[in-house]
Amino acid sequence: MTQQEIHPLPAKGNRQSVEVFEKARPRLLSIAYRILGSRMDAEDAVQDTFLKWQAVDMDSIDAPGAWLTTTCTRRAIDMLRSASRSRVDYVGNWLPEPVQATSDNDVEAQMELSSSLSTAFLLALERLSPRERAAYLLHEIFEMPYADLAKSLDMSEPGCRKLVSRARARISVKEARYQPSKALQDDLLVAFHDAIRNGKADSLAARLASDVRLVADGGGKSETLADILEGGAVLTFLTERLTEFWATYDWTICNINGSRGIILRDGQIIVASVSFAYDTADRVSHIFIVRNPDKLARLDGPSIH
Repeated sequence: MTQQEIHPLPAKGNRQSVEVFEKARPRLLSIAYRILGSRMDAEDAVQDTFLKWQAVDMDSIDAPGAWLTTTCTRRAIDMLRSASRSRVDYVGNWLPEPVQATSDNDVEAQMELSSSLSTAFLLALERLSPRERAAYLLHEIFEMPYADLAKSLDMSEPGCRKLVSRARARISVKEARYQPSKALQDDLLVAFHDAIRNGKADSLAARLASDVRLVADGGGKSETLADILEGGAVLTFLTERLTEFWATYDWTICNINGSRGIILRDGQIIVASVSFAYDTADRVSHIFIVRNPDKLARLDGPSIH
């Protein structure tokens, strides 16, 4: 989806309307992505919101930001209901679509926001109903007061409080959002590179939890692991199998879903992304590999915050 497709050149009378939307668009995309776990779907939700925004009289809207957030959230909830049904038939392991994300580990508020992009956290959110997920994200991550949340979800405030409380009880947030320091993450990436490219596994082995899990998503479109590996089988796979397949790829270190990760390219084509989750002892608890080309197509796009 190109920028022109999202925003055709507006007539003069609509320029103020588009300016208001443009100011809100990064936040709308951030909310929609966290609800849907898919950048492509999130961009569609934002586009649908823009089309509805263009059809209303802006002067009749008291709070444009709240109107846009409500409209985008409701559209994302509807899309998630449909997506949840289609994921039942997904080939292999399903992982959220990876995104590059701005992360500044020197700013506490930015760390808090970026940790809510982690693959482990997005997978934890899969345990929630679409409305629970939206309520939890809007209140806990985007700090929306319950009065505003009730308007966005067309519910009572007590009902919203119950949704958020139920969501808190169903997911383990502390570990899913835990991030070690950037320095420790970069040390892990060096060890990961040495293990796969040079066969030096000792440094990586020391950084893996004993019950580490490796999950790969090919979507039935790229060859990858069908099973989830656990424990010692993970290191064996990395050093004995991936060395064979990844030896000639170009590696790029970047911020993927709020923490340090790797993009692998074959020439100009992205063939895989790798991201990690950590336990509170700073050991790698999960390795996530995405090979589905549909999910890699927008990985070079603008960052999500």
